[in-house]
Amino acid sequence: MTTNKSNNSWPLTYKGRPLMRKDDTIYYGSMAEKYIIMMKVLESAKKKDLSVATKVRVELQLTDPDISAMDKVVKSTEKDGLYNAMDIASIWLERALHQK
Repeated sequence: MTTNKSNNSWPLTYKGRPLMRKDDTIYYGSMAEKYIIMMKVLESAKKKDLSVATKVRVELQLTDPDISAMDKVVKSTEKDGLYNAMDIASIWLERALHQK
């Protein structure tokens, strides 16, 4: 993950795509593209002073605002840990955005 220091907002990115967090939900990708990934932390555990995600739901979603919330979900899975969730998220998003 990297940050962009060119402006004061310092957006977080992963593999060149925006990564945004709101509470237990992480959005990966851009709403300007056809697809985005939504990751929801379902379970977490304390490791010393940190809360670490242990189960994460990953959804590949369409960004079209005219589609109902249920119809936006193209595929979904649950993964153990944030690393595994980010791994499948990046693969799904890359494939979806580059399909013909």
